[in-house]
This record gives sequence, structure tokens and C-alpha cells, in this order.
Amino acid sequence: MPTSSEPVRTGHSDRTWLVAIAAALWGTDGLLRLPLAGELPAASVVFWEHVIVVLFLLPFLPSALRALARCGWREWIAVLVIGGGASALATALFTAAFQTGDPVTPLVLQKLQPLFAMLAAFVVLGERLRAGYLLFAVPALVGAWLLAFADPLQVQVSALRTALLALGAAALWAGGTVLGRLVSAKLRPRDVTALRFSVGLPVAAVIVAAQGSPFAVGWDNALGLVLLAVVPGLLALSLYYVGMQATPAARATLAELAFPATAAIISVTVLDAVLSATQWLGLAVVVCSVTALGWHERSRPDPVVVTGEPVKVKT
Repeated sequence: MPTSSEPVRTGHSDRTWLVAIAAALWGTDGLLRLPLAGELPAASVVFWEHVIVVLFLLPFLPSALRALARCGWREWIAVLVIGGGASALATALFTAAFQTGDPVTPLVLQKLQPLFAMLAAFVVLGERLRAGYLLFAVPALVGAWLLAFADPLQVQVSALRTALLALGAAALWAGGTVLGRLVSAKLRPRDVTALRFSVGLPVAAVIVAAQGSPFAVGWDNALGLVLLAVVPGLLALSLYYVGMQATPAARATLAELAFPATAAIISVTVLDAVLSATQWLGLAVVVCSVTALGWHERSRPDPVVVTGEPVKVKT
């Protein structure tokens, strides 16, 4: 929580670009997850993603727990919400939204995630947005909308249960962005990543049990699960939390739109998907908006997101 009454400009140390790279790695998720989708339930895949990453980070978990023990109650709550909520529960809610209703509603409502993050960043972190932020946020959100739908004018949001599940996922992911910024003030990126997956693992196990999905998976799925856990999981989140040390949440949430942009490119080039003209336009708008935001915050003396205090990690 900011303690200084004078805002500190952090534009030159901004790492929006690194958050965007991490989000781009998330975009490889579909390429790696698609072969597993026909073999395993979604809950089982999420569970084993957590198991594999926890095994990789197990040697670092004791130091992460010691670092967390030195933190205050806000950091404890933040880690629990990041691990149990943003890491495991949000994915389950988003999957359930697809299973209980039409496939359009979750995609539409997921586009509200940056708005949730902006509000949470103001309340939790004291981040202030200048008017110039809209010059980047509005085109980025419009581009994400165009990218999501082949015909952006033929979208209907229906089914209350589906909508609530999708909104819950979007809110949890947005909260993960903001709380990731909060804990980055006290914890190293490696510690945050280790704690996120360690807390998320038992939650993922509960979801598997609640859905009646199998815990056991065949060895023929092992390579796919390891790649899924390491690339869009461990590697992406490690870069993400390094970036969050010097990137206000309001900027990071727009940089995360590199995720659907990369996913779209992979879908076209590898998975033989076809984009409409408006989807190509949306892809270009998202890439340009996120790139322009990162350039502006690093090179201009008047960043559009003002924080109360720069993030410093005690080592």
C-alpha cells in the first residue's frame, strides 16, 4: 500500500514489455493444451500443471515460505487469493462457463478483466490514471473485442449462470494481476511463483474431486503436460512477476492482451484457424496499443499511470 503523499514517476523503470512477453507465452497455451483436451478433463490438466510446477520449484519453497512469514497479513491474503483464486479457481470457473452455456458469453465477459483490474489497482494500490491512459486503454479493449469475434456486431450475452461464472473468472484474474503487484513489493518473483502454485495445488485437487475427474493420467500425456506446465506456466509466470516489480497493475492488465493476440496468431499459423477481416484488424490494434503503451511509459517523462511508491524487494 502506498505510504508516500507524493506520487513517484516510474516510467523509465517500466517493464510493460516484459509483462507482454509473458502474456505472449500464455498464448501458446492452446497449442499445447489442445492435444490434451481430447484425452483428459480440464480439471485433471490444471491439477497436473500445478503438480509439475511445484516439483520444479520444491527446492525454493522453504525460502519462499520464510519470506512470506516476514510479511504482513495483506501479503498472506494476497498469496492465498493469487494461488487459490487466480491460479486454480478462475480457470475452473472459466471452463465451467463454457460447459454450462454458450461459448460466446465467457469470451465477451472476459474482456471486462482490464476494467476490474483498473478499479482494484486504484483501491488496493493507490494507482492513479491520467486522462492519456484512455488513449491506450480504449483502442486495446476495442481491439480485443474485434479479435474475439468473427462478427463483432452479432454478439448476444445470455444465461445468467454462465455470465456469473465468466465474471467471477475475470474478476479473479484481474485480482491476481493487482495482488501480484502488491506482493512483488515484499517477495521475489521466484517466491511468488512458488507460492502461487503451491497454494493452487490443493485447490486444484479439490476441484478435481468435486467434479469427479480422474487424478491419474497416462504416461502418453506426460510430455504434453510437462511442456504445458513449463512454457505458459512456469516460464511465463516467472517473467510475469519480474515484470510486475516495475509495472503498475493498470498498465500490466493491458499488456496481458498480448495473450489473445498471440493465441490468434498461433491458431492461424499452426492450428489452421481462419480470422475474419475485423479479427485481423483487432489483432493489429491490440499489438499497436500494447506496444505504444510500453514505449510511452519507458520514454516519456509523464507516464499515464502514476504510482504512490516504486516497488522494492528486500533480498
